[in-house]
Amino acid sequence: MNTMSHNQPNRREFLTLAAGAFAVAAVPFAVRRRAQLHTRSLPVMGTTAEISVLHADARYAQDAMHAALRELQRVELAMTRFSPASDIGRANALAGRERVAISPETAFVLQSALAWAGTTNGGFDPALARVVDLWDVKRRHIPPAQQQVQRLAGRQLYRHIDVGERSVFVREADALIDLGGIACGYGVDRAVAVLREWGITNGYVNVGGDIYALGHNAEGEPWRVGVRSPDDGARLLTTIELSDAAIATSGDYEQGFTFGGRRYHHIMDPGIAEPRITATHTVTVVADRAIDADAASTAVFGLSRPVAERILMLRAPSSRIVATG
Repeated sequence: MNTMSHNQPNRREFLTLAAGAFAVAAVPFAVRRRAQLHTRSLPVMGTTAEISVLHADARYAQDAMHAALRELQRVELAMTRFSPASDIGRANALAGRERVAISPETAFVLQSALAWAGTTNGGFDPALARVVDLWDVKRRHIPPAQQQVQRLAGRQLYRHIDVGERSVFVREADALIDLGGIACGYGVDRAVAVLREWGITNGYVNVGGDIYALGHNAEGEPWRVGVRSPDDGARLLTTIELSDAAIATSGDYEQGFTFGGRRYHHIMDPGIAEPRITATHTVTVVADRAIDADAASTAVFGLSRPVAERILMLRAPSSRIVATG
């Protein structure tokens, strides 16, 4: 575990974003002259998306953010497993029976997820929807029956997903797709791409703690992102400076329940079909792309530092672990 100072965030310095593990430094009022910070938020992908941009024209900034938020909604509509009309919803509905046509970008995200699965030997598995539903940590207060858990344990379900350029076939009925560990990051990347198309060079996109920082703040300095302590949400593990880079965290402290002295959280270990057992509570990864930061933080959560760094070197060489706790 890294040794980090526990600094108390100042309300005047930090703007809390969503309910995630981060705080992004707000722009001091004194330096808001021409370019001002404009912000919009929207419920999406099961969390809250917040976009902020620095721009002199308020209406133009609002239009650009609106376009970026619509892009996030479009990605969600294609990749959520909770809609029978989405690419993933249709693939899951026909699991074990038929190949399903999907968009090239859904295929890209699936292929990326399967690449992470291969690199981690199934430690990251995009076919854990049945495991996630079995544990349902948002509603459960006790673990499910061991016989139900054991039926799904150690099966490397991702191997039953066959993805082409525009289609997917889920060959096994238990291998239902859940892109929760990677699609959010992809959505952030797409929102950033839209902002850039609008000529926005400074700002940030935050979707439930997956953040991409564009350019600089109003002082011409990198954005400062505070990583929250898993033990005390009012404190920070560390502060990271970001410019044209992404950051994501995975932790066991936001979703879950405690039973028999053990914390059961939402990050599943495919080998045991249970929440991953770990001595650490959080890991934070910085990468060039949000899709990599998102997948990496999930894939290496709870692993030893040497093993985690080996995985990152193989799958996303530009990424790095910046905090554990």
